Amino acid sequence: MITLGIETSCDETAVALYSGEQGLIGHDIHSQVALHAQYGGVVPELASRDHIKLLLPLLSKLLRETNTKIPDIDCIAYTKGPGLAGALLVGASLANSLSISMQIPCIGIHHLEGHLLSPFLSHSSLEMPFVALLVSGGHTQLVQVNEVGSYRILGDTLDDAAGEAFDKTAKLLGLNYPGGAELSLLAEHGIPKYDLPRPMLNHKTLNFSFSGLKTAALLLTKKHGDSEKNNADIAASFQKAITDVLTRKTFRALDQTGIKSLVVAGGVSANNHLRHQINLIAKRKNIKVHFPPLEFCTDNAAMIAYAGYRRWANGSANPDNGSFSVKPRWPLESINY
Repeated sequence: MITLGIETSCDETAVALYSGEQGLIGHDIHSQVALHAQYGGVVPELASRDHIKLLLPLLSKLLRETNTKIPDIDCIAYTKGPGLAGALLVGASLANSLSISMQIPCIGIHHLEGHLLSPFLSHSSLEMPFVALLVSGGHTQLVQVNEVGSYRILGDTLDDAAGEAFDKTAKLLGLNYPGGAELSLLAEHGIPKYDLPRPMLNHKTLNFSFSGLKTAALLLTKKHGDSEKNNADIAASFQKAITDVLTRKTFRALDQTGIKSLVVAGGVSANNHLRHQINLIAKRKNIKVHFPPLEFCTDNAAMIAYAGYRRWANGSANPDNGSFSVKPRWPLESINY
């Protein structure tokens, strides 16, 4: 069975084909970074227009390059939410139009479920249950994954997500959009000599809060951000503070659940310092760690196609049948089935 995946939740236009027999047949992504860079962040209306312009040509290119015909597709999976309403509607409209014309199932996928399952695209040995650290520009969560469709939120962010804090601090340092990756590069040339706060590090819950850290970085930048060397030290100090919180909370979640398998997914999972720290502690604690390949850390359609395939294969899918809606705000735990 071949599943077509469509992802348009924010500023990446992506399509993918996944086969239950062959695995990932192919995928393609167009990033809107250059489009939004001049504004210093994503402009929702421009994102939607770009999805409209690029989605069909991207799909045609993928079909051509993989030698796949439209009638070969058995199922369509698209990102139903969360995300930007207009952007989501572009993908949902194409997915449902194709499913109606082809008379095949169309399944709305939760974007975070895609991230949770993304390591399966390259780690076939991964077994459930596992604890997942979902860390991106819009989400920072610790999730216990018991099986496909059974998710328990262990900890959540109370304000800024980790990726959002990275991007906003990068902007304070005068770095280009998207700032998180730029800040990480700058941090490689700095020394983490500034003692920034670790919000909620010793709090009894597994929740996160990064707004205070961001404010501390602002004050530090005003005081010391007057040279490239100082900015590099601020970046290194900020990255270390946020990594300390993420790693401490993550391994506390593993200790509390007794689970020995960890998945780290989402855009921030590509951060080299975070990967190094998690791998270091995991080796000491005998924890198996699974990171998606870098190409599947950011938003992509391969994870959506895979999630759609898994849901359809285990009989838990709920096809739209021509009547669809998008869910810009959609709690992950509400999709348990």
